[in-house]
Amino acid sequence: MNQVILYIDPGTGSMLFTIIIGAVSAGFFVLQKFKLKLKFLLSGGKAVTADEDKIPYVIFSDSKRYWNVFKPVCDEFEKRKIDVQYWTMSEDDPAFSEKYNHVKTLFIGEGNKAFSKLNIMNAGVVLATTPGLDVLQWKRSPNVGKYVHILHQPGDTTFYRMFGLDHYDAVLISGEYEERQLREIEKLRGIPRRDTCLTGITYLDTMKARYEALKKDTKDSGKSSGIKTVLLAPTWGETAILSRFGERIISALVNTGYNIIIRPHPQSFESEKDLMNSLMSKFPESDKMHWNRDNDNFDVLSRSDIMITDFSGVMFDYALIFDRPFIYADIEFDKSPYDAAWLEEDMWTLKILPHIGIPLKEEDFDNIREVIDRTVNDESLEKGRERARKETWANPGEAASRTVDYLTNSEIREEVRQPSQVPSYQD
Repeated sequence: MNQVILYIDPGTGSMLFTIIIGAVSAGFFVLQKFKLKLKFLLSGGKAVTADEDKIPYVIFSDSKRYWNVFKPVCDEFEKRKIDVQYWTMSEDDPAFSEKYNHVKTLFIGEGNKAFSKLNIMNAGVVLATTPGLDVLQWKRSPNVGKYVHILHQPGDTTFYRMFGLDHYDAVLISGEYEERQLREIEKLRGIPRRDTCLTGITYLDTMKARYEALKKDTKDSGKSSGIKTVLLAPTWGETAILSRFGERIISALVNTGYNIIIRPHPQSFESEKDLMNSLMSKFPESDKMHWNRDNDNFDVLSRSDIMITDFSGVMFDYALIFDRPFIYADIEFDKSPYDAAWLEEDMWTLKILPHIGIPLKEEDFDNIREVIDRTVNDESLEKGRERARKETWANPGEAASRTVDYLTNSEIREEVRQPSQVPSYQD
């Protein structure tokens, strides 16, 4: 008996799923239109819209690791006794452990199952930190009044993959330079002007409060005493530290005799599994070498004396909150996949980097202990850190309240009450 085996490559499979999701969404809205028309006829000609079941406010998170961004916002909604739904793609999201009365947490599934729900969402305002709206699987729902993007790290709005923010209606920013970048992209692409609001950064506010409490409780900064503790915290991808110099840089760090903590980017364990398995096998844990995968990075940041990174946003957490120096791998940054490629001006991150950190070249690996010692004692970086705070961290301590102020202001509330794009039936 002959067997025929059909194979669909991942790219084609993803495209097919996108087409299927689009078809299902279109079918949903056709049925919704029919349902509304039927209601209109049965009600004797009374106007009916899709807004009867509209959720006023929805927060969408594609991963539990962004709970630090959204928790302050959820807390503020709870404080004001305003109902909001928190939709997450992580079944073990920390939000489920919270005892809220006004925040309803829902697991919407993963991957295409989640996108199929998002694409037919019926909500007034949607807050999300996920880029790529209306680019791939995640489509704008005609029943959503306004999509608002919230940043999950300080830095450039152009540090997203191309077109990442194009289809949002509003972007909550933390520095004036971010608005200039958004406006320039709008001009170059001819896309509608997005609303902006200088709110700040929610998770930095929370982290700062935690660190101040730690210093008060422990009478110190939380750093280790005696032997230095070095944190290696890279981003992920082909140009990241572990992909480029994995074994070599880890060996060099182990040879310093310092305590070493390696905290790969969470995405590395999804997209670079073979690399992670190889490195963790060759460099097993010991009394002076540890791998860290905590969902919350606060503990490892507070315990380390210095950090080595690349283009990971954690460098701003470390510099702005813990006021400590860091070393960054001197790797040429390829901006071609990012929105930054559209702009002639250098990214803000690249311009501020030399003022808050010390570059590490590959030829310095053999002398990495000397580089570490020199950087720890470099007082000139303090002025750079203060400059970075002023330029990229607006309204410290107020981000959550300003975010909810924006989402619930009179202009937005009017938009929430407006009929959805699915028509009413009264003619």
